[in-house]
Amino acid sequence: MFEPVELPYWALLLILGFAAVTFASHFLFPSVRWFFRRRMERAVAKLNTRLQRPIEPFKIMRREDQVTRLIYDPQVMEAVRNYARDEGVPPNVAFEKARSYAREIVPGFSTATYFGLAIKLAQRLSQGLYRVRLGGADNAHLAQIDSQASVVFVMNHRSNMDYVLITWLASQHSALSYAVGEWARVWPLKALIRAMGAYFIRRRYSNPLYRAVLARYVQMSIQQGTTQAIFPEGGLSLKGTVGPGRKGLLHYIVRGFNLHESHDVVFVPVALNYDRVLEDRVLISAGLQGIRRFPVRVRVVLGFSLRVIWQKLRGHFTRFGYAAVCYGAPLSLREFLTETPDASTETLADALMERIRAAVPILPVPLAAAALARCEGRASNVELARAAAQLRETFAERRAWMHLVEEDGQDALDAGIAALELRGIVARKGDIIETMPGQADVLSFYAASALQRCDSPVGIAERHRVELDLPEKS
Repeated sequence: MFEPVELPYWALLLILGFAAVTFASHFLFPSVRWFFRRRMERAVAKLNTRLQRPIEPFKIMRREDQVTRLIYDPQVMEAVRNYARDEGVPPNVAFEKARSYAREIVPGFSTATYFGLAIKLAQRLSQGLYRVRLGGADNAHLAQIDSQASVVFVMNHRSNMDYVLITWLASQHSALSYAVGEWARVWPLKALIRAMGAYFIRRRYSNPLYRAVLARYVQMSIQQGTTQAIFPEGGLSLKGTVGPGRKGLLHYIVRGFNLHESHDVVFVPVALNYDRVLEDRVLISAGLQGIRRFPVRVRVVLGFSLRVIWQKLRGHFTRFGYAAVCYGAPLSLREFLTETPDASTETLADALMERIRAAVPILPVPLAAAALARCEGRASNVELARAAAQLRETFAERRAWMHLVEEDGQDALDAGIAALELRGIVARKGDIIETMPGQADVLSFYAASALQRCDSPVGIAERHRVELDLPEKS
């Protein structure tokens, strides 16, 4: 029993390897995970003291635990049985498919990644490219939202910069959970986005089982108080206006809401606008072709990024004007369903989109483009100033938030025309300003964000006229 045993070196190394793995998996790894878990919990507790909407335990639950909880949900299990019956496959095959869907959807939120890396990166990028303004912020109404209610930010979709801008500006409220399309499922972007708490959704080629898993994840996260951020339009605006809302995720939220038992769900409209949309010409081209898909050209994106970096290094970079965000009047789902019990999800979507349109901020470039569009693309300085003044009166009647630099708006008009002239969209010939050939669609794209405000009813969303000048990047 105690006599020496001869073994070849490969067998000895194999035994030692198995022993090391067993020790690590049973003793070392759990201790290390416990150590970092405790540190993360203390960091979250400290962070929650300064957030208006504390991070809920559901959001920081281990990803594998969330996946397990999701796939064993009674409604998901029923969907698995229905899928197995309809497709004629064994239940275990249908269950594994549901598990793969759950692993695809469920994020792996990292507090350090979100508040340590993402927020700082979003702030630097936003202030590096734009002069950022937060206007019409009804902080009084936001502060009055029931602390037990789940908050859903509903936003218009102007640019992919929306994700960056809102992530930073909403960081004082809570950590947002986005629904991200298939475009972001590329390495290494996929891991970063998932660590920021975003979840991936398939906008096409989904089946009833996938939709059941997605619906239950959205409903569970809402019920647990996770702050959501969704784009009801379902995609970027191709015309510059706030488009119609799609029921999509809204339908899942309403379907999982119990009027008498659930905590309230409060929708907070958020409107964004830019003096320059980075993807404007790509979006305009897609709109003219009548398509929703526009492939990202890596060479173009890389070239644009390198050009901006080179200009910054040489000190020749000029920011792309203003980017502004406005909060509209919140809408309580409980109050909405109580007052209109027979209303459909489409009615809710229309009400939210109308509140978003009413909160769209007016900036120098959209104002200048709208004034020139009112003059059919060609006007003298006097005619253009008169058209801009009439628009400003209309915006004031509809309580639109305007960031126009000066009270008389002339400096804002001049700044907007100068920005359009710099990009070759308009040209000044003596006293006449006219749209350059082939640029009418670009002018209309920027004018649309302001002109749509002229059609909004007066007083649809009462808001404080508050402007918070965010600190300029040094």
